[in-house]
Amino acid sequence: MNKRLAAWGAILLGLAAYFFVDMAGDWGRLSGGWGNLQRFFAESLWPPNWSVLEAQSYPVCDATFEFTCSVAWIGMWETIKIAFVATVIGFLVALPLSVLAASNLSPIEVALPVRILLAGMRSLPSIIWAVLFMIIFDIGALAGIFAMSFYTVGYLGKLQFESMEGIKNAPLEAAKAMGMSRSETAWLVAIPESANNLVSHVLFMFEYNVRHGTVIGLVGAGGIGLYINTYLKLAQYDKVVALLLVVFVVVVLIDALSMIVRSAVTEEGDVERPSWSSLFLPASISSAMHPTPMRKDADVHESE
Repeated sequence: MNKRLAAWGAILLGLAAYFFVDMAGDWGRLSGGWGNLQRFFAESLWPPNWSVLEAQSYPVCDATFEFTCSVAWIGMWETIKIAFVATVIGFLVALPLSVLAASNLSPIEVALPVRILLAGMRSLPSIIWAVLFMIIFDIGALAGIFAMSFYTVGYLGKLQFESMEGIKNAPLEAAKAMGMSRSETAWLVAIPESANNLVSHVLFMFEYNVRHGTVIGLVGAGGIGLYINTYLKLAQYDKVVALLLVVFVVVVLIDALSMIVRSAVTEEGDVERPSWSSLFLPASISSAMHPTPMRKDADVHESE
């Protein structure tokens, strides 16, 4: 088995190397590239222009904290709002679609078309969706919300139905034995049992949407990307770097927050955390899947 795996690995690495050399073309054109990058970095990018954190001269700022009138705050706050709304909408739409796409919850004649729909929604990147929705809603945050929502449905739906397909058969068989219908099994068993993964996917998608807000803004769909695009056109690269650093800090903070949220429902060592299934599943099924430590000990003693 290890030899077969090593052989496949060698084949894949060989193909990757061949394609890389084939696409690289003339290596001579790379001469002097590193020096050009160093000059561009020293002359145009660094140090960052932190004037983006200062209040704009117009309109006049009457806020208590002048920072909230800065380009960085206005753009980043709008990006966070767009990402939050798009993530919520995407989750609410993707969840029922993921139930229909899961092969262990829906018949194949239903699951296959839904999977194709989800694949189609994520096949176009959100920046293309943004261009399409800008034709409908014009430039602004609304186009960004719909663009992110469409891509979120396709991406999140795939993650969710794969999580549901990965749950153990025991709770599904128990639900079937209790006479539950397909819909009851999905909403009362499959979703609660995979809820830990679903929460993790939603948090990841929110972080992704915040990062991707810098991209859709480049085509005018609102957020901090709109300011980045403006500074790029004006060749004010030092301000672009400052805004990108602001995005980096915000993404790190969101990631830290998501770690805290996930840790609330994740078992670590001997500390047993609450499980989402214990909150939503029927008591008979939840107790069978998550017996208490005392019950486990009792079972051991009985077997002895």
